[in-house]
Amino acid sequence: MNVESLRLINFRNYLNLSLDLNKNINIFVGKNAQGKTNLLEAIYICATGKSFRTNRDREIINLNKYEAYIGSKINIGKTEKLIEIKLEKDRPKRIKINKVELKNFKELYSGLNVVVFSPDDLKLIKDGPGERRNFLDMSISQIRPVYKYNINKYNKVLYQRNNLLKTNKPKSDIINLLEIFDIQLARIGTEIIKSRIEFVDKMSKISTKIHNKLTLGKEDLNLNYNSNVKFYNKNNIEKNFLEQLKKYIDKDLIRGFTSVGPHRDDIQIEINGVDAKIFASQGQQRTIVLSIKLSEVEIIKMERGVYPVLLLDDVYSELDRDRRKYLTRSFNNMQTIITSTDIIDFNEIKEIDKSIFHIENGEIIK
Repeated sequence: MNVESLRLINFRNYLNLSLDLNKNINIFVGKNAQGKTNLLEAIYICATGKSFRTNRDREIINLNKYEAYIGSKINIGKTEKLIEIKLEKDRPKRIKINKVELKNFKELYSGLNVVVFSPDDLKLIKDGPGERRNFLDMSISQIRPVYKYNINKYNKVLYQRNNLLKTNKPKSDIINLLEIFDIQLARIGTEIIKSRIEFVDKMSKISTKIHNKLTLGKEDLNLNYNSNVKFYNKNNIEKNFLEQLKKYIDKDLIRGFTSVGPHRDDIQIEINGVDAKIFASQGQQRTIVLSIKLSEVEIIKMERGVYPVLLLDDVYSELDRDRRKYLTRSFNNMQTIITSTDIIDFNEIKEIDKSIFHIENGEIIK
């Protein structure tokens, strides 16, 4: 799996860019604010339909322009695809795959899988549950289109239920109407919880082994999915979910939002049996995130049969030599795109085919 070429028009600081990429390693070197991360963002959008930096499409369009274009030719095994995305400041984005337009970006399943590792990924450890839920949703959606459908449907039903909770209708009327939403919420939410449990279980097993090697056996990493829907086994999630929605109706009416469901779940990340958010140093947190990201790579390979495209945004030079050596072992298996503010000592990958690019003000020189 690899990105063959990238075409950008009025995308961030790229007014008109055509770029052919090496199927192995691509290294983009430049000072801060020159456009390195913008390239990774464009590739990520082609894979997922969303940016990993902003939820506002308007921010992606060049400040002085009204619309922007992203085009990417990708290769998956023997299949080639052309992904085209048009962004306009006052309209929803439009996406085409091989010239066929999708109804909306939520239908996007390009077949391109990517894993991003950036300095912001420390938020996975440091920030609140929302950051970890978003990571799960984006990761699982890449390999399970039905999960993406379930998340979109669940969020829609949740929005409707919350709106109903805030109305001034008589309590008896609200409770009768809530039953309709509760049945849907419990059914779809159960599928989401089951998918997340399965994914986190796989990720925990793989990342534990990776982390153990990265730390020379000194640290044990463990991930657990914590659901606020209380259940005894997977077979009774939906029943218990429905019961808890009814149990907390009075609480939800007072607060104006739904207090039970996968929209309030979290991942517990522990290192040597203690909470990594509280007790892990920044160096340890960076190693934890590297272990998690590399386990995501392996899960995609298990699910899809091919490795994803690996996007490393200004993190390679931040790793010590041992962690860099461990990371570079995977470079032979997948297309890797690296950004850096400095020319790095690439002795570890001197034998691998690569292309090095210099970036300045949106201009790229190979």
